[in-house]
Amino acid sequence: MSGVHERQQDVDIDLGGLFGAIWRNRMRVLLATVACAGVAFVGANLIAPKYKGEARLLIETREPAFTTGQDRAQGGERPAFDELGIASQVQLLQSSDLIKQVARNMKLYELDEFDTTAKPSAVSDLLVLLGIKKNPLDLPPEERVLKEFTSKLVVYQVERSRVIGIEFSSKDPRLAAEIPNEMAKVYLSLQSGAKLDTNSEATRWLEPEIANLREKVREAEQKVAEYRSQSGLLPTGENSNFAVQQLNDISAEVARVRGERANAEARAESVRAMLKSGGAPDTLTDVVGSQMIQRLKESEAQIQGQISDLSTSMLEGHPRLKGLRAQLAGVRVQIKAETQKILSSLENEAKTAGLRESQLVQQLNVLKANAARAGEEEVDLKALEREATAQRQLLETYLARYREATTRTDSSSTPADARVISAAVEPTEVSFPKVVPITVVGGIAGFALSAIAILLAELFSGRALKPVGAAAVAPYRREENEAELVPVATLRDPVIPKDSATRPDYGAIRDIHAPARSLLSDIGPVEEDEDEAQEAPVAEAGPADDGDFSVAAVARHLIENNISVTVSVSPSGDRGSTATVMLARHIAEEHRKTLIIDLTGSACPTRLMAQSVHLPGITDLLVGDAAFGDIIHGDRLSGAHIIPRGNANIKRAMRGIDRLAMVIDSLSDAYDTVIVECGPAEVEGVRRLTRGQETDIILSIPGAQEDEIVELIGAFGEAGYNEIVLMTGEGAEPPRHPGRRAA
Repeated sequence: MSGVHERQQDVDIDLGGLFGAIWRNRMRVLLATVACAGVAFVGANLIAPKYKGEARLLIETREPAFTTGQDRAQGGERPAFDELGIASQVQLLQSSDLIKQVARNMKLYELDEFDTTAKPSAVSDLLVLLGIKKNPLDLPPEERVLKEFTSKLVVYQVERSRVIGIEFSSKDPRLAAEIPNEMAKVYLSLQSGAKLDTNSEATRWLEPEIANLREKVREAEQKVAEYRSQSGLLPTGENSNFAVQQLNDISAEVARVRGERANAEARAESVRAMLKSGGAPDTLTDVVGSQMIQRLKESEAQIQGQISDLSTSMLEGHPRLKGLRAQLAGVRVQIKAETQKILSSLENEAKTAGLRESQLVQQLNVLKANAARAGEEEVDLKALEREATAQRQLLETYLARYREATTRTDSSSTPADARVISAAVEPTEVSFPKVVPITVVGGIAGFALSAIAILLAELFSGRALKPVGAAAVAPYRREENEAELVPVATLRDPVIPKDSATRPDYGAIRDIHAPARSLLSDIGPVEEDEDEAQEAPVAEAGPADDGDFSVAAVARHLIENNISVTVSVSPSGDRGSTATVMLARHIAEEHRKTLIIDLTGSACPTRLMAQSVHLPGITDLLVGDAAFGDIIHGDRLSGAHIIPRGNANIKRAMRGIDRLAMVIDSLSDAYDTVIVECGPAEVEGVRRLTRGQETDIILSIPGAQEDEIVELIGAFGEAGYNEIVLMTGEGAEPPRHPGRRAA
């Protein structure tokens, strides 16, 4: 297909035409809006009113009143509820068990609103009797209430919070408030009861476990005591036993004895050195500390004093002085002998300390071996002690849990992990139906539906579609010696596609100044039906309106009489064809789907309406070179459509004139008005086209004389056409009663 044809198929939606269609049908839209609003108003008033109540719960972790901060520190902080925890509580509030409990508490099965099957209809009883339907009364009352209750209940989590809302709708405002409050009460009771059950189960489980643990602790401690006794690992301190304690004591004693021995040896050595040197013994601590030495020293001092006193009055040879000097020498000998005894004592003390040290070292070696053995045995002892300690700690933990669970068996001591923060109150306003909003929505829906229906009708009819580029209207100029306006573009040379040189010459397009002719002129002669010729009725041509043969009057005549197919004959040639194009455009402006078929030899309608004279048309369809979708094109200046003359050989195409009647009949089903422009066709060609069927004929004869009009009407009347409409293209100078003169 050529590029020209592709551009011809591009169309756009005319938004102005769409809104214009809605405005033209504003009364229908208004009636539809008012009707829908009225229906919505009546329906809203017929619906039984419903009231809605709402209660809200805050989900939080709650501890018993007697729990102290120390208990919480020991037990650890309980984690707060997360999103999944809140969602689980929402599902719990919608559980069947909770709803059944509420229904039992409030006796909802006694209300017709919740138990519609309590009073079954006769049809329901018949179905139950025939076994087609189960008897709803066989179910418990709570089961029958469950479905209706669930349909009225809405439980949701408030966004970005731990708050759960409970909404319930009912025909009774009192029930709408009481049921959410009762649900919250039952929910808190179930939560508290779950904690009570947990504590009771913990108490029952801990009692035998504690008794068993006590026996295990006793056995473990007994094993520790027996092993300690058998191995001699008697405890002497927090982390010590008897063998270790002995080893420590002996080690300390050995150190002490070694010190004493060393001290005695040092003292004896000092005394021995003093005696060897002949020094004064009173310089040694051990010698000075001896009482005997002290007494001897005192005697030596007294004798020394007496010698000094007597030396002043007596000579050295005096017996008294000699006796005193002899006593002094004896005392000094005694002092020396006594010092020797002290030395011997110190030496004996050192020897004794050495012997004690040897004994202690032997004992120390024995205790070391015992301590090593005790260390090996203590490993097993510690294992037994660890087992006993573990059993004891577990027993103490169980005892603490048992005491805690026992103190929480009271209902007041186990609060639920939720509390009511907003109780439902009895509503005073109806939640559904809202009469005013429903009425407004109904009116809007009616307006929208009616507008959509009009828009769809415009779109499917093609009236709201316009070819792309059709906005720019071609300028017009008046040709010399012609009354109608001809587009300037049509007076120029036609645009020949690039491939026109290779196109077969099925008949060139006639120039606008060529003699006017019709494609029907190439139809072969047919035998005239003698009966039809003899019985042909006398034709009477009438104007669309009395005294008006203008294009507008003819268009109004076709629209008012809903004429779907009409044949236009233009004896004056292109002037008449131009008037026919104006007629098609005028009808299309009235939002009727209009199609004009160009059967003129000069292709005048094609030049005036189509983008190119080389588009495929009716001749291409008749010879089989094109399909329906390829030959229908839009008018560049209006919403009408045109089937161009085409490019095929005319004589070859007119051999299928019999198919042309079927084509026109098919097109009449898709379009409101189909105009077949035949140009200056003869009566015989028109008869062959219409196959003798009753068809309206339009004589487009602008500027024709009265005698010519009478002659043409007479010719078509003799051919059997009694519906002939004159169209002069002007509204001021129609011939007076031409049909009657022809008659």
